[in-house]
Amino acid sequence: QVQLVESGGGLVQAGGSLRLVCTASGLTFSSTIMGWFRQAPGKEREFVSTITWSGGDTYYGDFVKGRFTISRDNAKRTVYLQMHSLQPEDTAVYYCAAATFRLRPITTWSKASEYNYWGQGTQVTVSS
Repeated sequence: QVQLVESGGGLVQAGGSLRLVCTASGLTFSSTIMGWFRQAPGKEREFVSTITWSGGDTYYGDFVKGRFTISRDNAKRTVYLQMHSLQPEDTAVYYCAAATFRLRPITTWSKASEYNYWGQGTQVTVSS
């Protein structure tokens, strides 16, 4: 059974930082595309970032503007999202997602429909 467990969310002041962590089990992690999405109340789920199986290629949503960094440690079956310069508009539930690797342009992985597995989410709240 595939499980994705997110942690690291919380309450932070504007301008602060958080590091989200997602640990996977039940899948061949080293051959899996990993992504982060977020969903704010009343809004659709939004693409944040994705990383290829080797970690050699990453892609970010336009709103990130260099503030976030995605990375992964295949030995630990973990993907990270380091977030800096957080703003109130970053407040959302952040979800980790996994997709079976297929040879596609990395932009493919900005679509939530491409992912097979999802975590339960971790709340990030940024106060002004």
